[in-house]
Amino acid sequence: MCGTDQCGMDHIEAPAIPKDAQKKIAHLQEEFIRAEVEQLRKSVPILQPLFKKRNEIISLPEVQSDFWIRVFSSAPAEIDEYILPTDAAVLGAALKNMTVERFEVDAQGNGEPRSLRFTFDFQSGEENPFFENSQLVKEFYWRKQIIRTSKGKRLTWEGLVSDPVRINWKKDMDLTKGLLDAACDLFDAEKKGGDRKKLPQYEALVKKIAEVEAEEDEEDMDEDDEDEDPESPAGSSFFAFFGYRGRDVSAAISKMSNKEDDERFAKILKGEEVEGDDDSDDEDDDIEEELADDLEDAEIFPSGEELAISLAEDLWTDAMKYYVESFRLGDELDMEDLDMDEIDAMDEEEDSGEGESRPSKKARN
Repeated sequence: MCGTDQCGMDHIEAPAIPKDAQKKIAHLQEEFIRAEVEQLRKSVPILQPLFKKRNEIISLPEVQSDFWIRVFSSAPAEIDEYILPTDAAVLGAALKNMTVERFEVDAQGNGEPRSLRFTFDFQSGEENPFFENSQLVKEFYWRKQIIRTSKGKRLTWEGLVSDPVRINWKKDMDLTKGLLDAACDLFDAEKKGGDRKKLPQYEALVKKIAEVEAEEDEEDMDEDDEDEDPESPAGSSFFAFFGYRGRDVSAAISKMSNKEDDERFAKILKGEEVEGDDDSDDEDDDIEEELADDLEDAEIFPSGEELAISLAEDLWTDAMKYYVESFRLGDELDMEDLDMDEIDAMDEEEDSGEGESRPSKKARN
């Protein structure tokens, strides 16, 4: 026997989107995505001359010296949270310039616009006490993979993949605590062939990740909350970003998957039935297992795709805005540091005409 309320609950069905509407919504969402990608593709050659003009301004000696550190210092939270105080110290002392290119798009606006190339230029020699590299180039390729589960369900994965980039750290300066070197060692070993998971470099990297995570957990327990430095959601230095790899999807697999997806989409536009439309909405227990990739356990910067997209779509695109904001923020901080006597003295100086060379202050209400 059961209570009336409980029996009623047992017979209540959660509301669901009607099946026909569900299909139409999914197809329309795909059309929106394709339209947005096309819009991004066509914008690349249009914006190129504007970025060139901007670079001319950045190249001015009085601007170039602190342009990018001011931009990074004003970065939005989704970027700033990945930059630890130690990372900020390196960027502030050594970063000279940064560029972002959608390098797979040609001058006519053809190609994959979601692929990204980041070029970081740094001071060299004694002016950079952290590492030997005067330039670091990190390329991200947008790839697609169509997977069929053991139950025959069609799954599509797409996202950014990349090769790790080695940083030649100077003695005792490695902010990644050996993670980046281990990731690059594995990548170099893979080029010689063999099962990745059986390579000693794979075992060494997985072990290194576990050691660094355990070390960071121990440090967190030893530190007082008030004195604790902000923790990156990636769990490590911003410079581990150069070790991000993503899913193991080759250019050949991506090309075949794109061809299959384009053919499927063409059928949708014609109103034809396509594979996947009749798939059950029930969650399959084996989906996560089917999507599993052996690079997951060897990933040193899991949030690499998210950070790359934020850097390209936000920080790079609106760099001039963040540069200007950094001065406004500085002015606000300066005013907060002044006491009332200093403010009154500034007002008296302004009234006597001695302060004419400074920008006028806003009228008080």
